[in-house]
Amino acid sequence: MRLSLLDRSRTRTGHPDGAALQHGVERAVTVERLGYSRFWAAEHHGVPGIASGAPAVLLAAVGARTTRIRLGSGGVMLPHHQPLVVAEQFQMLAGLYGDRVDLGVGRTLGFTPPVRHALRRPDAEPDDFLDDVAELRGYLERTAPVTARPVVETPVPLFVLATGRGIVGAAALGLPVVLGGPVLDSPDLPATLAGYRRDFRPHRGSEPSVTISLDVLVAETDAEARDLALPEVWAMVASRRTGSFDPLLPVPEIRERLESDRDADRVQAALDRVTAGSPATVRRRLEQLAEATGADELLASGSTYDRDALAASDAALAALLR
Repeated sequence: MRLSLLDRSRTRTGHPDGAALQHGVERAVTVERLGYSRFWAAEHHGVPGIASGAPAVLLAAVGARTTRIRLGSGGVMLPHHQPLVVAEQFQMLAGLYGDRVDLGVGRTLGFTPPVRHALRRPDAEPDDFLDDVAELRGYLERTAPVTARPVVETPVPLFVLATGRGIVGAAALGLPVVLGGPVLDSPDLPATLAGYRRDFRPHRGSEPSVTISLDVLVAETDAEARDLALPEVWAMVASRRTGSFDPLLPVPEIRERLESDRDADRVQAALDRVTAGSPATVRRRLEQLAEATGADELLASGSTYDRDALAASDAALAALLR
């Protein structure tokens, strides 16, 4: 299974937002040395805990500091953009960095109603995601009435970040899928992926391809890895109460809050669902997912407050899958 990284540009308490972008570039340089196949950047808008609202801009900075690792988006949220503009952005990246550029697209709308309003995407608007994907591919492949520039020799590969309907649509369009979140634990997943492979309609020689996106953290022991997972889990659980997905906190500060916090049980339950553990524990989980999905690639997306511990986790994961 190939190994790639999705970096969400997570902000950290005590650091300016811009530091998260610098940290992401530095992380890309490091995982390139470790042999990771891809570095993908996320897109979120108006979220205090995530600094990246423009993946193409961050990828341009990563490309300038790297030479081999593929650069991609996990993903561009297509409902927020005109397909032609997205094609132009990623063809500009390809013009700068050659055929190591990927374009992952998703359909998720803004995190809150004010963000959706700011993005001019009211909930009542029709879902035309798959039509937009098809239009975008036309620009990338130069089959559309308008030519997206700069023209590049090889079309930028397109990936669909998908759940139920998205998987069906990806099969109809002959595109690879990236799966993450609760869908990975769904009992229906094997049947869903069997349907994807069965109904896949090849496009220009394409074949079915499945990537699993998963928060993964590796440490010497399960307990140490659960500590690494605690800042992200704490932010997620707290967001359900406050409506704000906040910057990462240091583990000692979270532990102090947990002593009296009403969400302590929810935090522990969420930790039980995270892929965080010793190399042996993580290997078992990845083997289970590989068997259930037949995935070609792991897009790892772990984060924690301690950057040195995060770098050690990235290295341990690379060693595990080598």
